[in-house]
Amino acid sequence: MKIGNLDLGDKPLFLAPMEDVTDASFRVLCREQGADMVYTEFIPSDGLIRDAAKAIAKMRTSPSEAPIGIQIYGHIPESMVEAAKMADKASEIAGGHGADVIDINFGCPVTKIAGRGAGSGMMRYPDRMVAITEAVVKAVDKPVTVKTRLGWDDDSKIIVELAERLQDVGIQALTIHGRTRCQMYRGSADWTLIGEVKNNPRMHIPIIGNGDITDGPGAREAFDRYGVDGIMVGRASFGHPWIFREIKHYLATGEPMKEPSVREKVELARRHLDLSVALKGQPRGIYEMRRHLSCYFKGLPDFKPVRMKMVTTLDLDELYGILDYICKQYD
Repeated sequence: MKIGNLDLGDKPLFLAPMEDVTDASFRVLCREQGADMVYTEFIPSDGLIRDAAKAIAKMRTSPSEAPIGIQIYGHIPESMVEAAKMADKASEIAGGHGADVIDINFGCPVTKIAGRGAGSGMMRYPDRMVAITEAVVKAVDKPVTVKTRLGWDDDSKIIVELAERLQDVGIQALTIHGRTRCQMYRGSADWTLIGEVKNNPRMHIPIIGNGDITDGPGAREAFDRYGVDGIMVGRASFGHPWIFREIKHYLATGEPMKEPSVREKVELARRHLDLSVALKGQPRGIYEMRRHLSCYFKGLPDFKPVRMKMVTTLDLDELYGILDYICKQYD
């Protein structure tokens, strides 16, 4: 599969862009664990053009994360174009590796974004969505991709026609989450329309499927039954960066990968923690790890008291001690 000249190999796996989740520390870890491409947290176009420090910082990437997409969102065409130009020059503006791909977020369903017409809120305004996409494609040198949903609600699943229109204005890959905006993350993802887009004879760009992929068998079905070119993994990666290795092992062998030992999970959690603290300092690097730390050790018996200590302390040495205790107690 290729996005422009970027060759991602056969059946690539992508880490979904997720706010407060896919920071640099987690992206590095997921690349090490087999993700073929990762994305930044989604960045507001108005924040970039205002030169907001937080938005600029989100564009900072490193070679160890590459290939990487910088994802932007917004609903004002002029702002989106200016933000895309900044993302195109991210290595100069924010430092580091920069972007290999510029991705437009037309998929986020949260009210504070979709409610003002950005993210998946743009599904109600497909003409505007296509116009913004075309303007961004014309404004930048790097490949432009889009991530979106099936439609606004069950009565407006417009993705088949919309995919053609987005392709026609120059995007080089399309990621489709198999839910409508109104579904948010409820119910099951519907992959039938993703498959319909992929099997549309007019489509020639790669189609990446997203939604409810949690293991190797699910990934194999998505590839074999619906024909997608790549798969994007989102919430199933929380505290579970080795999911990419698991999926690749199953695709290659047809057998489940052996579950990592508690010791291996502790080592990964410690590596993640060290990366987070190195990038963000203390206590922020610890605080922003809590979402993941609470998930690394799911299923361990009588673990609640340990988990509570782990996600409430901001003392790095105490956290190291808790991780050592987990290894000794449960491995």
